[in-house]
Amino acid sequence: MKVAIYTLGCKVNQYETQAMEQELRARGHETLPFDQEADAYVINTCSVTAASDQKCRQAVHRARREHPEAVVAVCGCWSQTHAAEARALGADVLTGTGDRMGFLSLLEQAVRERNASPERGTPLEAVDPPFERRHFEWLPAGGLEGRTRALLKVEDGCSNFCSYCIIPYARGPVRSLPMGEAAVQAVELKRLGYQEIVLTGIEISSWGRDLHQGTSLIDLLEAVSAAVPGVRLRLGSLEPRTITEEFCERAAILPDLCPQFHLSLQSGCDETLKRMRRKYDTARYFQSVALLKKTFLHPAVTTDLITGFPGETEEEFQQTLDFIRRCGFARMHIFPYSQRPGTPAAEMEQVPKALRAERARTAAEAAAAMRRAYLAECVGRTEEVLFEQPAGEEGFFLGHAPNYAEVRVKGEDLRNQIRLVNITGADGEVLLGELEE
Repeated sequence: MKVAIYTLGCKVNQYETQAMEQELRARGHETLPFDQEADAYVINTCSVTAASDQKCRQAVHRARREHPEAVVAVCGCWSQTHAAEARALGADVLTGTGDRMGFLSLLEQAVRERNASPERGTPLEAVDPPFERRHFEWLPAGGLEGRTRALLKVEDGCSNFCSYCIIPYARGPVRSLPMGEAAVQAVELKRLGYQEIVLTGIEISSWGRDLHQGTSLIDLLEAVSAAVPGVRLRLGSLEPRTITEEFCERAAILPDLCPQFHLSLQSGCDETLKRMRRKYDTARYFQSVALLKKTFLHPAVTTDLITGFPGETEEEFQQTLDFIRRCGFARMHIFPYSQRPGTPAAEMEQVPKALRAERARTAAEAAAAMRRAYLAECVGRTEEVLFEQPAGEEGFFLGHAPNYAEVRVKGEDLRNQIRLVNITGADGEVLLGELEE
């Protein structure tokens, strides 16, 4: 059968999509882009914001409308938490965030039944209770088609229960990929030619907690680094508590660790952080930023920010603006607060949506200024750039430095090469450079 998959959301979803594509091909099926004719259309969904939910509904509706004879299948966080909506939109196969291999078997069954009879039958459903999950679901690591950077999912689930977040209800408790298995998968990725591996998960700072072996994320990082010397390693989103003096001392001597650290912030005001049920205050967060900047040479510290969280006053928002400027982030992802039914924050006094958006724009202006300052500091440096694809204009190529800054140089046929580049300038979001001979 021919299958097309549309992926929304985070790197974990991207990872799980590529794993499903690998398994489908191993079973003898063909995977296609979502805009081509297929026997089945899969939407791997996200539910982190209300906008994500809307995109999921639109994707299911579009697939159902444009391909009425095909099987439409839904999996992921949105279908885990909004199964009734997915069912009402006409999904033929409906699962959540668990048992991806079982989902593919249901997909095969649905296509067989559709080929036998064009009439739509009863939807095939398998949405399990996420809080009963205790084991990490092994899936093959890899990259989406055409990528030079591979994803290695090492953790699933979250037990933080921040007051605004639906994800623990979609993903269940923390489950970790054992360290030895992570190293084996990394070795296979190196064999396949990937020169960079991103360790990803729903909440990788909690890696190892469920294994009860006294190991933590830095132990995993050291094991993977030792298994694949010469392969760049990059970490996914981290909680500030991960960054300790011991973590920095051990991480700093790993030769292939990329000095880019995404530390979730969400607010720069202590009172707001308390309402969010975050497990740190601004003093602890700033300690993490200072440790990274002291330990690593010109690291990129990036973050997420939510504006207009319930109860956020103008004074609290100004505290957040002052704090992010003090941290000096290399890049920020900024979101107006999105009300998620079923979470404690949804029952709090809400900030008007227009004010949430206005504060997001104000914070984005501050973030843009910090971004320009960080890129200006890169000029004059020499970076090892992993090249990925041709640039828009002919004769130029794009890649990423270890700090994840995008770099453009004059050159051709550089894909999947790591080359030394002298950074000569910046053009908006992109650094400009010249290849060293």
